[in-house]
Order: sequence, then structure tokens, then C-alpha cells
Amino acid sequence: VFHINTKSLHIFLYLNWTRPGLSSPLRPICDLRVLDHFIKEAWDAEAAMRACKDACSIATNFTVPLTRVDFDVWEAMNIEERAQEVQSGLHVLNEAISSLQASNQTDVLQSHVDASISNIASIRQVLRSLSIPEYVPPTSGGEDKEMQIVSSISELFQVHINFLRGKVRLLTRSAPICHQGVS
Repeated sequence: VFHINTKSLHIFLYLNWTRPGLSSPLRPICDLRVLDHFIKEAWDAEAAMRACKDACSIATNFTVPLTRVDFDVWEAMNIEERAQEVQSGLHVLNEAISSLQASNQTDVLQSHVDASISNIASIRQVLRSLSIPEYVPPTSGGEDKEMQIVSSISELFQVHINFLRGKVRLLTRSAPICHQGVS
């Protein structure tokens, strides 16, 4: 079983990203166990929100990305289109989870919110290490058809889990840089 604490993972990602004192490019992080760590933390947050119930409730709706994947459509997309869909979804999730920081919630909720925001930033670093294009906001003012509304914190964290398990995992697993030299 693969175990690593969050602080060690973030230090590893930071050092791998910045490569202090070295001018060489960032090494790709292709090991899916890194993503599994973030998925486990999202599971923990969602379980805590379910257990917390009333103390962790908030009367607001959250815009979140759709998590369903039509594999025929996904396979027909190029890497840039997949990256934009994933990066856009991470951006929307980050905004939804960040909106909880302003609410006066329990220490448990605040801890999971802070960890989730930090984890999304780390996931973006992993994607950068894989040469995945970064998020580019849409130029038109129209709404994104790949979004949905949820009405509870528990649902928000469930979407977070499903998005990581689905689209983020698919993008990470198919990153071309992770398949170089593999025949």
C-alpha cells in the first residue's frame, strides 16, 4: 500500500516543479499513485462532510463541472481539448471550494477546504509536469455546457472525487510524455 503524508507530497511536488539550482526542465510525474493520494483526500473530505451534516451545511448552490465521460467523444478529442476540459473543471471546482472559505464554518470543514484548494494547485503542477496546457478562460461570455449545479457541500466534494477519478485520471493516464519510449 502506498502511503505518503500531504506535507511530504507538497514538498516533493514543489521541489520537482522548481528544481532549485538546476536549469533542466521539470520531470514528468506519471505515477498515478500521486493522483490516487489526492483522490483519497477528496474521499476523506466528502466523508467528513457527510458525517458533519447540519454543522457543515450552507444555503447556497455551487457550479461544478460535469463528471460523466462519453468515451467516444473523449477519444475523438485531441490533447489540447481534453486539457481545456480538465483545466476548466479544476478552475470551477477551485472557485466553488474557495467560496466556502468566506463562510464561518467548522474547523473540520475549514481544514478540508484548505487541503482541497492546496491539492487542486498541486494537481495543476502535476499536469504542468506532463506538459498539459494550462487553463485558458473562454473568450466568449457564454456559459459552459459542461457545468452543473449542486446544492450541498457533500455533493460538491462528491463531484470533486468523481472529477479526479474520471477526467483528471483519463487525461493524466493518456499524457503523451508518459508514453515516450514505451513500445
